Amino acid sequence: MRTVALFGRPLQRRHSAVMHNAAFEAAGVDARYELREVDEDGLAAQIAEARRDEWMGFQITAPYKLLVMDLLDEIEPGARAIGAVNSVAAAPDGRLIGFNTDVVGFMTGVRDCLGEDVRGRSVVVAGSGGVGHAAVYGLATEGAGSLTVLDLDADMPRRLAADLGELGDAASIEPLAFDDPRARDRLAEADLFVNATSVGMLSPGPVVAVDLLAPSAAVFDVVYIPAETELVRQARARGMRASNGDGMLVAQAAAAWCRWTGLPDPTETMRRAVAPLLAEGDPRP
Repeated sequence: MRTVALFGRPLQRRHSAVMHNAAFEAAGVDARYELREVDEDGLAAQIAEARRDEWMGFQITAPYKLLVMDLLDEIEPGARAIGAVNSVAAAPDGRLIGFNTDVVGFMTGVRDCLGEDVRGRSVVVAGSGGVGHAAVYGLATEGAGSLTVLDLDADMPRRLAADLGELGDAASIEPLAFDDPRARDRLAEADLFVNATSVGMLSPGPVVAVDLLAPSAAVFDVVYIPAETELVRQARARGMRASNGDGMLVAQAAAAWCRWTGLPDPTETMRRAVAPLLAEGDPRP
């Protein structure tokens, strides 16, 4: 039996294992996805084990998405630009190649929310952490017309802008604090607002007041538990297009699974398998 695992600490959710194992079973692949909670001192040993022939690869979650990069043989350009690896493929020659599926997952969710691509659109992203980096990278490389990143302190999105720099012909990234007067103008002008924070899951309320957005704007919340955050609920109550992060969750998992197996997209199988867990709506990490 081949092995895939998720390394992180803590690991309290079974969503990834349920999705991948359902896809392995449906495709007749003799493999198993495991959850392996590991402390920082034990991470190198786990990765050394993943070089064995029976391993297809592994995934990484908090707090090791940056730390793991120094333990791999190759980092693909997108993951290096974002500054985080969440998936690793084991090459036939034993090399471990790091990549990032958060961008693929995020952009799939955004396109489903908008009903079209983001090219030329005005976008405001709340949050400049790991998910914020992936979101802004995806939006910039797919041609968003303007990009504003909000956070509690402008220094945080300013670092994100410096990390990503100018991505080809992509729009420049404007870093602002939530309380900057210009933030209200950017929200009012936005075609798309993205919540890339844990607000709505680990803390209550919408990350910004929904009535600051135009009724024609779309809202995408990366949070997928609960299924309807306060941000999504309020946006839908105004008749706005609004989606949560469950599509992102499935799409990023499917992208990694396809990379490991070389088999067709298992999205529908994964979606059906994870639906009962998403319906439970437990907001704990």
